[in-house]
Amino acid sequence: MSPLTLILARTLTLNPEQPDVQAVLVGGGRVLACGTREDLLALAPRAEVLDHRDLLLTPGLADAHIHLVMYGASLGQVDLQGVTGVTEVQRRVADRAARTPAGEWIEGGGFLTSELGLGRYPTAADLDAVSPHHPVILHSRDHHLLWANSLALRLAGITEATPQPEGGQIVHPLGTLLEASAIEQVTRVMPARTPAQWLDAARAGSADLHARGYVSAHTMAFEDPGAPWALQTLADRGELPLRVWACLPHDALDHARALGLGPGAGGMFAWGGVKFFADGALGSRTAWLHAPGFADGSGTGIAIDPPEVLRERGRQALELGLIPVTHAIGDRANTEVLNAYDDLRALARQRGKRLRVEHAQHLRAADLPRFDGLTASVQPIHLIGDAPMIRDLLPHLEAGSYAFRSLQAAGAVLAFGSDAPVAPPIPQANFRAAITRLGQDGQPLAPDEALTPEEVLWAHTRGPAIAAGWEDEGWIRPGARAAFTLWDELGSQAQALVP
Repeated sequence: MSPLTLILARTLTLNPEQPDVQAVLVGGGRVLACGTREDLLALAPRAEVLDHRDLLLTPGLADAHIHLVMYGASLGQVDLQGVTGVTEVQRRVADRAARTPAGEWIEGGGFLTSELGLGRYPTAADLDAVSPHHPVILHSRDHHLLWANSLALRLAGITEATPQPEGGQIVHPLGTLLEASAIEQVTRVMPARTPAQWLDAARAGSADLHARGYVSAHTMAFEDPGAPWALQTLADRGELPLRVWACLPHDALDHARALGLGPGAGGMFAWGGVKFFADGALGSRTAWLHAPGFADGSGTGIAIDPPEVLRERGRQALELGLIPVTHAIGDRANTEVLNAYDDLRALARQRGKRLRVEHAQHLRAADLPRFDGLTASVQPIHLIGDAPMIRDLLPHLEAGSYAFRSLQAAGAVLAFGSDAPVAPPIPQANFRAAITRLGQDGQPLAPDEALTPEEVLWAHTRGPAIAAGWEDEGWIRPGARAAFTLWDELGSQAQALVP
């Protein structure tokens, strides 16, 4: 018989039948009982006791949208979060170049074009002065824009005469590439990571997340095939500290069908979703918008995966037992995804699956009721940096941006994540953003959409579990996975506890 552990703590279970308890008894990786300290001590007098009565115990945090291995890799790259000018970017790249052998690639990311102080897209010339002997690529914070120097572009064969890719853009003068079809022309010529490097990145990302108080994650498909391989390898070795729900890119569906790949039967790694992209992102001006589009006259964004692809491959995904998972930022992108999902709802219900919209950032009022029964996988931390841009670029959509309370009222399941490495996976930042609605300029964005701390907790625990179809996670009750988060106070310092 496995040893028993009795956890003493103020406990929010999120189980409506027994919402607040003083003690939790666990064994064999499962919750066995919840109740008073006296009752559980009498039930298991020889159990090991973990006394955390000065802390708050909740179901374990889940990050419902992260690029987990890419995040792990990013921890060793040039950090450009918060830079406010090209000069600072140049200084950080020059510093890395001075410590890197000539010819090796330099990679970094985290900047916002709106914070660089430019009235244009960045160019290769901006980087060439400090990095003539290293190919350099820098990802924007949303990863829908790549800034490259001339050596990187030359190695990729990109010139002024290179044709524009479908669903993307090579900006002139050269240096900026928008969306995956353009970005991949550069990234595909980079040296491939070795299996050992993939494993190191997977370890780094999952360990970092676990140290922040997370016990599970939904990893998206915007990664090389080496990323899920590394996570599955760690899981098979018993080295993965997180339970991972993974997504395939939709263009891998034929291979998945040929291999008989479907949802996993359990364990710490399982396939669960198929990823689509309806559009780009706000900061890169590639979010797909209804007219009038961006207020600065930069257009109505970029449509990526056509709705007919979502309908057809979404149906194939559901038939395999996998969930369509669609990135949609702009209001037009969300409208088109909802239109496609209307044709998939019956099959999804038949298969017991809940269709997902990732981000759902900017919505028309008429589309909000259509989220009933869907998962809205959203990232409050993005609101902090986006709020000033929304006021400048999308003032007509401000009331429908990051519409958490309206989505909840419409019947959507809220599932909170970070989108790391787009933003750091800091749960406290998600709590603050969803509760206060304050942007980095100190001004509130659509304050009526604010949530309570308890609602944020639900969206970071039970919501992701429902989205993944995990009946045994996201709450504390007999039979649930024994994976918890300990807090000084809700939304403050956190640590994972997996007895």
